[in-house]
Amino acid sequence: MMISPDAQAIIMLCSYLGLPVDPDPKPLTLREWNSVARKLATSTLARPAGLFGLTATDLQQALDLPEAEAERLARLLLRGGGLAIELERLDSLGIHPLTRADAEYPARYRERLKESAPPVLFYAGSKELLGQDGLAVVGSRNLDPAGQECAAFVGNACGWSGLVLYSGGARGVDAISMKASLENRGAAVGILADSLEKAIRIPEYRAALSRGDACLVTATHPAAGFSVGAAMGRNRLIYTLADHAIVVASEVEQGGTWAGASEALKAQW
Repeated sequence: MMISPDAQAIIMLCSYLGLPVDPDPKPLTLREWNSVARKLATSTLARPAGLFGLTATDLQQALDLPEAEAERLARLLLRGGGLAIELERLDSLGIHPLTRADAEYPARYRERLKESAPPVLFYAGSKELLGQDGLAVVGSRNLDPAGQECAAFVGNACGWSGLVLYSGGARGVDAISMKASLENRGAAVGILADSLEKAIRIPEYRAALSRGDACLVTATHPAAGFSVGAAMGRNRLIYTLADHAIVVASEVEQGGTWAGASEALKAQW
């Protein structure tokens, strides 16, 4: 797998890829990476790749960092061997990284999320779909027959009209609408809060990925299981890629669907 030096540096610093379950040191959080990125931009290093080959003392001086933070960055940047092995394994599965340093990184994330955009994404399928004209379709996992019919209708309509369907791949509205779109030879993008490695094995997704009709994306480790935090964080990644959104069903004033839709309205996404 060929990735740029800038992308490699960001993955080393911000991803758990190739690290043990409870690593020491831990990768940088989004907030911590943004702080480093701002310092990089105003330093003589300029780009993430400029961090390679520097000692902790060099990093401390170049970026005006506390000693402990500089040591942490230096240690994270030394894990090239393990990371390369893990990237090769993912590449064999059809999973690839995409970082904020890459030109192909979704423009809408840069524009709408700015520093809240994830430093690293992992995807399988056609990354060219990310940001194309489309509709976000979200909603509850548990649906009555009317909700199921509505989710399928919207998915079918996206397939017929050529709009990309953006959803979360979860049981309920997400899965029903994505399946309907793909069955009508439409295109779908799933922003996952569950294991990407598991999702690419689902038969209908595998067929769509091989046809170039789908892209599955995660902002977490590709093997990471479901977590409420990941589900809440991915809501904005669905809304900010789409032109418009339909919430098929939701609990009233509670749950992830309601919270995500409320955030999207407040942010005018």
